[in-house]
Amino acid sequence: MNVAFIPVRGGSKSIPLKNIKEMAGHPLVYWVVKAACECQYLDEVYVSTDHAGIKSTVESFQFKKLKVIDRSPETASDHASTESAMLEFADKVEFDNIVLIQATSPLIRCEDLNKGFDIFTMPDTDSVLSVVRQKRFFWEDREGFAYPTNYDVFHRPMRQDFDGCLVENGAFYITSRDALEESKNRISGRIRYVEMPENTYYEIDEPSDWKIIEGMMLERERDRGMSCQPAIKMFLTDCDGCLTDGGMYYSSEGELMKKFHTYDGMGLQLLSERGILRGIVTGENTEIVRRRAEKLNLDILEMGVKNKLDKVKELCRKYSISLDEVAYVGDDINDLELLDAVGFGVSVSNAMTEVKRHADYVTERAGGAGAVREAIEMLLK
Repeated sequence: MNVAFIPVRGGSKSIPLKNIKEMAGHPLVYWVVKAACECQYLDEVYVSTDHAGIKSTVESFQFKKLKVIDRSPETASDHASTESAMLEFADKVEFDNIVLIQATSPLIRCEDLNKGFDIFTMPDTDSVLSVVRQKRFFWEDREGFAYPTNYDVFHRPMRQDFDGCLVENGAFYITSRDALEESKNRISGRIRYVEMPENTYYEIDEPSDWKIIEGMMLERERDRGMSCQPAIKMFLTDCDGCLTDGGMYYSSEGELMKKFHTYDGMGLQLLSERGILRGIVTGENTEIVRRRAEKLNLDILEMGVKNKLDKVKELCRKYSISLDEVAYVGDDINDLELLDAVGFGVSVSNAMTEVKRHADYVTERAGGAGAVREAIEMLLK
């Protein structure tokens, strides 16, 4: 079994509780957890912490592979090594191989971890670490004089002809349980490497690092959102709280009523003109919703759905499209799995806080007040 180990302590000095401080719309640790949970080689992802607030925050993340484990004060002190926390973890949890992931490297992607495990399975490999290639000229001090370490000053290479140096970026390390217990170190034996993009050289240790990396993260997420938009072939939404304001209205005779917004109806019509499938996927089963779907001439109406992700996977098979080609608008915790799985997940502005954290886009408008129309216009732009 392959596991991820993410040590997160509460004693950060330069940026207090930085691991749960919001970065690009999510707590910092969320980004590495997400990458680990999306890695195809990992069976379980563990966050180890000594802080109740961090534990509570991480437990709110809706990832099936994720587990939170307590970390002793001894392994979370300012002077304790990361290896001490890894060995403590090994005493509690059974595994074959372990990847240590640093929460201060939020630019890590699941693709990097997948590549790492591909290399780890190569013959004669005991450990793998992540590096970046820096094409810079390094010098060292020898008794007060500077000496070049990686080039000849009389034959300065052109950048395109310079191999540069591999620099440890601290993002992740992979090793086996046996190697960890024998060496008491995160890497040992015959070590191979995974080369990551040069911008992943940055780790968050100081406030200035935070600003640099958050800018990169925001740009990456913006590009991710834009890149998925042209591929959307199916647009789905929950009903209550998204197409309605979530209120429960009753007539004097006790008949249930709902309030829909005309803007949303026109937005769904615009999607139809672009050839995009439109539908409602909801846990409720009422005649009012059926009538609204008929009025809007929707392609899809799925009511009484217990597991929305399974239902949308079924729809994808029916229409021969992938989850990456689906957009979904949700507002509550039963939408989390689906929001994580689709190509473009949208949360209305008045949704539960955790739902907004899982969304690619959060509307400015509230559910029932044109939020679905806003999401549609975002896609069509």
